[in-house]
Amino acid sequence: MPAAANALRRWWPAFLVVLVVGLAYANALQAGFQFDDWEVIVRDPRVQSLAAWWDSLPGMRPLLKLSYALNHASGAGVAGFHAVNVVIHAGNGLLILFLVRAFATQLAETPAAAGWLALATALLFVLHPVQTEAVTYASGRSTSLSSLFALGSIAVWVHARETRDHAIPLLLVSPLLMLAGIATKEPVAIVPAVLLLWEAADASRPFRWRAAVGRTGVHWTLLGLALVLAFSLQAYRDFVTTSLATRSLAGNLVAQTEGIRYLAGQLLNIDRMNADPALPARLDLGARGALTLIVIVVAGGLAMTNLRRFPLPAFAVLWFFLWLAPTNSLLPRLDLVNDRQLYVALVGPALLLAAAIRRLAVHQAGLAVVTFAMVLGLTGLATHLRNDVYRDEVTFWRDVVGQSPHNARAFNNLGIALADQCDLARAEAAWQRALTLNPGYMRAAVNLQLLREGVLPEGVGPCGQGL
Repeated sequence: MPAAANALRRWWPAFLVVLVVGLAYANALQAGFQFDDWEVIVRDPRVQSLAAWWDSLPGMRPLLKLSYALNHASGAGVAGFHAVNVVIHAGNGLLILFLVRAFATQLAETPAAAGWLALATALLFVLHPVQTEAVTYASGRSTSLSSLFALGSIAVWVHARETRDHAIPLLLVSPLLMLAGIATKEPVAIVPAVLLLWEAADASRPFRWRAAVGRTGVHWTLLGLALVLAFSLQAYRDFVTTSLATRSLAGNLVAQTEGIRYLAGQLLNIDRMNADPALPARLDLGARGALTLIVIVVAGGLAMTNLRRFPLPAFAVLWFFLWLAPTNSLLPRLDLVNDRQLYVALVGPALLLAAAIRRLAVHQAGLAVVTFAMVLGLTGLATHLRNDVYRDEVTFWRDVVGQSPHNARAFNNLGIALADQCDLARAEAAWQRALTLNPGYMRAAVNLQLLREGVLPEGVGPCGQGL
C-alpha cells in the first residue's frame, strides 16, 4: 500500500493532464478535414502510402509526411488523424509538466511549489482554446508534432544536465530529437537558443557564455548541417525565394509588430479563435504599431537584464518571444499570423499566470482556488466549443467570415463548402461577397462564372460536375 500511495502521489498530475485533454478534446474526433488538410493530407499523393512517401524522398518535412502516411495506412480515416493529434497534444502537456517542475526546482522552489507551478502551467497549456488550431485542425499537426520533438529534446537535455547520469547518450539523443523536429517543421531550429536561455536563467550556477555554448555545441553543429542540407533541396530554395518576394525584410519587421500584438490578444480572446484571420500586412508602423514595438522592446529588455535577478518572470517572457521568433521575425510569410504560432509560446504566459495565482494563494487561498478553477473551466469549455467549429466545412468557414468579414479567401472557400452541400444560392452570394471585397480575386470570379454556366468547381461533392 505505501508503494501504491507513493506511485499515486507521484503520477496523479500526469494522469490529470491526460484526463483533461481527453475531456476537452473528446469531440475533436468528430471533426472533418478543413482548409489545407485537402492539399497536404487528402490529395497529396506523397502521403497516401508508406511506399509513396519513401519514393518522394528527399523533400520538405519528411517526418510530418511520414506521420500522415502512417495514418492513411492505419485505415482509421479522418477520426484516426484527429486521435493522433490529441495524443500528441497530451504528450506535449506531459513534457511541459516535467520541464516546468525541473525549472522551478532549479530555482530552489519547494517540491510542493514546483509541483504546483508545473501542474498549473501544463493545465493552462493543454486547455487554452488557441491550441485547437494545432490539435483539432488535422494539418495543424505540423506544429504539435514538431513541438513534441522540440520539447522532448529540451527535456532530455535538462535531465542530462541535472542528473549527469548517462549524460553522453542523453546529450546525443537531445540533438537527434531536435533534428526530428526540424524534419517535421522548421521553427524547431530555435531549440539551441532555448537551451542557452535555460542555462542563463539558472541562478543557482554561474553563467558563462563559452561554457553554455559548449554544452549546446552538438545542437548548434547539427543545426548548421541541417541548414546546409535544407538549402541543397530545391523545394527549400523555392520556399525562401517566394518568401523574400512577399515583402521586404524591413517591411516584414514592421508588419510582424502588428502580428505579435494580434497573437498576444488571442491569449485573452478565448471566444475569438480564428483559423484564417488574414491580418493585413501593414508596412507603416503608425501610432499603435509604435506603441506595440515599445512594449516589445521594453518587455524583452527588462527580461534580459533581470534574468538572473528575477529568473521566473524573465524566463517566461523570453520563452514567449523566442518561440514566436521563427515565425514572427525576418523571413516574410504569405499569411502574417495564425493561432498555432502560439502553441509552445503559450507556456510563457501560462507560467506567469500560474506564478501569479500561487502568490495570490499566499494571502487569499480561497480566492486563488476559485480563480484558477474558473480559468480552467472557461478555457476548457471554450476549447470544447471551438472543436465543434471543425465538424464540417460550412460551419468552419462561417466562423471564419464571422471573425474576419474582410477576408475574401474565406468567403470564396465558404462558397465552395456551400456548393458542396448543394446550397447554390448561398454559394453564389458568398462568391459575390468575395469579389466585392477583392474585385481582382480570380478564384472567386472563376467559381462564380462556372456556377452561372452550370458547372461547379472541381472538388465539390454530389452537386459538382467537376472540371
